[in-house]
Amino acid sequence: MSFDSMWAALELVGRNSESGGYRRYAWTKEDATLREWFAGEAAVRGLDLVEDRVGNQWAWWGDPDAVAGQKGVVVGSHLDSVPDGGAFDGPLGVISAFAAVDALRAAGFVPNRPVAVVNFGDEEGARFGVACGGSRLLTGALDANRALNLIDGDGVSMAEARAMAGRRKDQIGPDPEALRRVGAFVELHIEQGRGLVHTGQAVAVASSIWPHGRWRLDLEGEANHAGTTRLDDRRDPMLALADVVTTARHSAHRHGCVATIGKVTLTPNAVNAIPSRVTAWLDARGPDEAGVRAVVSDVSAAGGGAIEESWTNSTAFDASLRERLESVLGGVPILATGAGHDAGILSAAGVPTAMLFVRNPTGVSHSPAEHAERDDCLAGVDALSKVIAELAGPDRP
Repeated sequence: MSFDSMWAALELVGRNSESGGYRRYAWTKEDATLREWFAGEAAVRGLDLVEDRVGNQWAWWGDPDAVAGQKGVVVGSHLDSVPDGGAFDGPLGVISAFAAVDALRAAGFVPNRPVAVVNFGDEEGARFGVACGGSRLLTGALDANRALNLIDGDGVSMAEARAMAGRRKDQIGPDPEALRRVGAFVELHIEQGRGLVHTGQAVAVASSIWPHGRWRLDLEGEANHAGTTRLDDRRDPMLALADVVTTARHSAHRHGCVATIGKVTLTPNAVNAIPSRVTAWLDARGPDEAGVRAVVSDVSAAGGGAIEESWTNSTAFDASLRERLESVLGGVPILATGAGHDAGILSAAGVPTAMLFVRNPTGVSHSPAEHAERDDCLAGVDALSKVIAELAGPDRP
């Protein structure tokens, strides 16, 4: 199947007809549709579909267990989305991986080692709040019991959601056997920024991922009537929320970071009631850990404490692998990113990892405005094909 036909097949899955954005959450009917699509793409190519203990999908071209000690080259990304997310974040990497396999086969390329296309589940963490859930569970960075007890916005636990999707409780947890098969992982992704916009080039190689994390702040107040409670008698947690939001902005600017209060829940969440409780989530990122931690400290002080829900250390991608990508692609730009990715989780677990970015002319991501031109997408496919040929070709280490 062509790049265009694969893109069209996913275009309507989980799409909001009014905004044009996508809602593709883990362990939902949309997720099941995406998994079925991935399985179908593997089948039509004669690839062997394997699921690890988490539910991540691997489509193997060649047997990763045929030769002892021989590890495979893995490409791919994820298919889930943030609320009202864009079409390219994740799916571009998976579709491009299948398209690269097609291009190599059409050229008569026969890999000297197994190659896999992967779909990591729950990368965005949109439903249960922990980003890169599939790769974190795979590598052991996320405890299985903690994951099963995570709750979504409707009060459904991950254990319940997985059960409704036909998964058993024992089908979750680290899978060292699946990880052992991965000799190198290269994730292609739309750029989530404007680093490539003025370079005149469609593709870049990633150098690193900024350290980043998520924290929860519980702001307590007292529920009361909006019309009869004097201002001086109010304990309104929305005032604390306002302080938290402005502190996050000012502290991030001061420490050279970025910080966002992007999710808030209110109790009782009524127009004519003073809230009794506000829960807010902070996302903080920056070029160095000290700066990020300083921002979190400032915000925590403003909100009376912050509970860390996830943290990812700075990721410097494998230098030798990155140099090989630079060499085969002919001097493309090298970019750092503040966005988290499954590639960062695998890198932290000791897997040689690299990333390719495809130009985003809007610079916008996690939004329906996210975009990549078709020619740039095809340039990404071509780059990924060259990378696979380099890493899986004859006499490659």
